[in-house]
Formats: sequence, structure tokens, C-alpha cells
Amino acid sequence: MRVNPFSHVKMRRPSQRNTALNVVLLLYLISFLAPSPVSSIKVSTPAELHASKGEAVTLSCTFTSTSRPTSKMTVDWSYRPQSGGPPQTFFHFSSRAFPPRDGQFTGRILWQGSPARGDASISLINATLNDNGTYICSVRNPPDVHGSPTSHTVLTVTPKAPSIRFSDVAVLLAFILIPSAVITLILIGWMLCPKKKHSQSKAYRSPIEVTEGEEYGIHPPGDKVKTATCCDLCLMDSEDEEGYYNIEKRPPVDEGYAESQC
Repeated sequence: MRVNPFSHVKMRRPSQRNTALNVVLLLYLISFLAPSPVSSIKVSTPAELHASKGEAVTLSCTFTSTSRPTSKMTVDWSYRPQSGGPPQTFFHFSSRAFPPRDGQFTGRILWQGSPARGDASISLINATLNDNGTYICSVRNPPDVHGSPTSHTVLTVTPKAPSIRFSDVAVLLAFILIPSAVITLILIGWMLCPKKKHSQSKAYRSPIEVTEGEEYGIHPPGDKVKTATCCDLCLMDSEDEEGYYNIEKRPPVDEGYAESQC
């Protein structure tokens, strides 16, 4: 009886095929159930933001995802006060914006994001000192649920520095500088023209002032004797009036004739 030397090889072939098949199935199952390293999302925000009281500040938030944003994508903004405590969600986006209806942010949050461009930013209007704290941006875009889906930024609001308006400067010029300039010009003009004023003061004489020659009715050559008017007579005293008439009654003195003093 002949024995086939390869009979034992034929008996082992089915078991080897089953082992290879099991290995393939196991690898496929592991690759299916294991999370994909490229299927992740990353959210980024600035570390710090600064604003003045009363200003509008943009809370920037951007994200990158391996999957195209769909209607299942959601954005949540949370706030943790500067004094501490758990964060509280005040804004939600899912296909459309859901701004806060109560709390300190009511009526002061505007959606500025664009999911198609990877933007999930919001604006805070009329910032106050109570808004100081940490703001957390969280983005979910299934199936990208791994990676860094959240990021935070610290907002610091400071009192607004006083500023000088143009109207204030105009009022200052109108009520202070211009009058001061006018008074200064008047004083300079008065100091530069003293001779003119002095000559004018000498030219003016009181009606009752007389010169040495006029006291005796003698006038310098070339001078004209002014005839007294009614107004001048009314201003004279009785003695002056009598002396005036006596002078009128005197005979005229010829030039070159000296009246005897005897």
C-alpha cells in the first residue's frame, strides 16, 4: 500500500485560510471603531481683549474642521465673571442666532460669524466694567467632535479717558482768549500814543481859564477875540459878567501905545 507523502499538507490548508480571514476582519473592525486622527476640530480665540467703557468690542472666534459645516453645527458662548464661579452660557447658534433674553447681556450681543468661513465671532455692544471676565467659545460640527472644540479669551474693560471736544475749544477761544487779545491791543495802543493824548489835553481849556494878556483885554497879534455867546454869559458868575462888560467899554489900545500907569 502506497502512502501519499503530501496528504498531511492538504489537511492543513483550510485552517490557514481561516486564520488569515480572521486577521483581516479584526484589522477592519479596529480601524472602523477607532477614532480617526484627522477627524477633529480646532477652535481659536485671542488670549486677551481690551476695550473702553461704552465701546463695542468684537469677541473673535475661528475654527477649522475636516468636515464641511452643516445644520448640525452649533456654537455656544459662555461667560465666567472676573470674581470667579462656573461659566454660564448666554449665546447659542444653531442654523440661526439665539441671543440672550435676560441677564446682563440682554440686547447687547450681535452675531458676526460665518460658519462657511469658519467664523463664530460675536459683538458686545456698550461694554461696561461689569463685563470684565473670561469668555469661552465652543464649536461642535459632527462628526468632528474631537480635538480642541473650545477656547477662551479674557476681556478687560477700562473707564473711558476724558477727551477735549472741538466745541469746548471753540467756547474757550470765544470767551477767554479773544477778549484777552482785544484788551491787550487796547493797552498797547494807549501806551504807544501818549503824546497825542497829552497834546489834546493841552488844547482843551475851561471857559473860565484866561491867559495873562487876556486878563487886561490885550490879545497877542494875529489872535482873534472870541465873542461871548449867550451860553458863555449864562455860565459866567455875576463878577465875571461885570468885568466882561467893563472890558468891552474900554477903548481899544493901539499898537505901540503904552497906557500911562499914573
